[in-house]
Amino acid sequence: MMSDNTKIGTSLLGLGLLFIALGVLLLFDRFLLSLGNVMFLAGLLMTMGVSRSARFFRKKAHDCGLRGVACFFGGVALVLVFKRPLVGMFLEGFGFVNLFGNFFPIALSAMRTMPVIGNVLSMPGVSSVADKLAGVEQRRARNWA
Repeated sequence: MMSDNTKIGTSLLGLGLLFIALGVLLLFDRFLLSLGNVMFLAGLLMTMGVSRSARFFRKKAHDCGLRGVACFFGGVALVLVFKRPLVGMFLEGFGFVNLFGNFFPIALSAMRTMPVIGNVLSMPGVSSVADKLAGVEQRRARNWA
């Protein structure tokens, strides 16, 4: 059973990602990107907790180097403080992929079990693109003949 903090944090994560997507679609609108970044970070802290979040970022900085963590938080700072949304979002996106790239195959397999999204992801063209983006090896049929 999920606690109230986890439910609120998950909602904030979803809203943060929605506002970030809207900000990118509306040609890097600074207000939507800033709001999305704040909501995403607050949701991450509420879902994982402050100490677990700090451990996660410290471990990622130690294992993979400071590149992912610095790019992610540098991009957030560029959007929020320095008002450079285009450069900040590219830097933040690079850091996001470095930090959370391990979760893409897990998220893809979870989305494939969902009713509507699973049907879309099982389409022939979409399936191969999603597998390539998530880094999942495609199974190939062997020639026995």
